[in-house]
Amino acid sequence: MAPTVPQLRTLLAVVDTGSFTSAAQTLSVSQSAVSRTLRALEDDIGGLLLDRDRANAPTALAADVLPHARAAVAALDALSARVRARSGVPVGRIRLGTVPTVMQGLLPELLSAWQARLPKVEVSLFEGDDEEIPEWLETGIVDAGILVDPPADPPGSLLVGEDEYRAIVRRDHPYADESSIPLEELLEDGLITSMGGCETQVRRIHRIAGVPFTSRQQVRELATLITMVHEGMGVAIMPGLGEGLLPPALRMVRLEPTVSRRLVLTGPSTRAWSPIAEALVSALRAE
Repeated sequence: MAPTVPQLRTLLAVVDTGSFTSAAQTLSVSQSAVSRTLRALEDDIGGLLLDRDRANAPTALAADVLPHARAAVAALDALSARVRARSGVPVGRIRLGTVPTVMQGLLPELLSAWQARLPKVEVSLFEGDDEEIPEWLETGIVDAGILVDPPADPPGSLLVGEDEYRAIVRRDHPYADESSIPLEELLEDGLITSMGGCETQVRRIHRIAGVPFTSRQQVRELATLITMVHEGMGVAIMPGLGEGLLPPALRMVRLEPTVSRRLVLTGPSTRAWSPIAEALVSALRAE
């Protein structure tokens, strides 16, 4: 038997939330219903999709099934949204992917604008890094995304912000209360860099300054970087929109020289946009 749409939605909900309980909450069904539906899907497909002994990690079979499941569900959701859009009023839920600093510093403003203009649209947020968001868009994990410095702006997309990179220091740093800090001075305290997307621009800043790139520590997560600066293990460079993530003991100072990143709201480039994604862009264009 061919998998049904409810079966595919159940599989995606468990994979995306990480548990049967959370999937049940997302789907507004009981946990037992999630278990039964997933078992039926596995019976139809002829193999296990989740490893129950490894926190429901996707199996090799699931790795083959998931891209098709996402594409099928995304296409059906887009069709449903297109039909609803014929009424002239966008209605429904859209999944939006973005990076942590944009989630913290820009999304509240955008959500407020969308709520005012699109009151019947629910925006569900997915947080990832610079490299994950484009992949999520094309595989159907999200319906829209805010890309960081895309090589080219996708057709129909909208520039929603430009964001300077700044220095992060402790409040007892000699330059903490200055209006700016030269890169050479910042590097004396040992630079901690994040590999989650910022390193490319940090290297660019070094090239502009004519200073060799040096990094005392390299970390993956932005939260780890902030903690290390807080503990006096070095200094860092991060986007200005991330200032709200900093604890009181840290300060953001303008960097000389610096660069800005471009933040672009878009839908997928390899499949049709959801009408709600189009509505999100249109609402901001009208601001």
